[in-house]
Amino acid sequence: MSLTIARESPVGPDLALLFARHTADMHADTPPESIHMMDASALNEAGAQFFVLRDDGMPIAMGAFKPFEGSHAEIKSMHVLNEYRGRGLSRLMLNHILQEATAAGIVRLSLETGSQDMFLPARLLYEKAGFTVCPPFGAYVLDPMSVFMTRTLA
Repeated sequence: MSLTIARESPVGPDLALLFARHTADMHADTPPESIHMMDASALNEAGAQFFVLRDDGMPIAMGAFKPFEGSHAEIKSMHVLNEYRGRGLSRLMLNHILQEATAAGIVRLSLETGSQDMFLPARLLYEKAGFTVCPPFGAYVLDPMSVFMTRTLA
């Protein structure tokens, strides 16, 4: 594997598979009213810093953070293609996002993820990275399908 992570445009021409798989996963076990993902165009318009992890040039993972309130930002669109999971790539992407957010002056990073069993690996990843469960933030409201987490950055 020859891995690289770089900031890119979420509307890049070779990212359709990543977004299609991310969308399919979000819709697999979550009612539509509880899905809070942003598509590529919405991420682009929201001014998110969007990153792609590539293996020999092929996009295999993505993740972003979107500032929304001063120095508070939200992690969005974390996804690793299923056939590449179990190799620590989510942790690699999350660490990259944490570093980039810190460099951008973000002091608090929060996220929303699912409460269902399929999201347990994500919740454990975030917990191991120092995120703790918190109340809804920003425009979110309590939802039994959501878990909200936050972390202060150094």
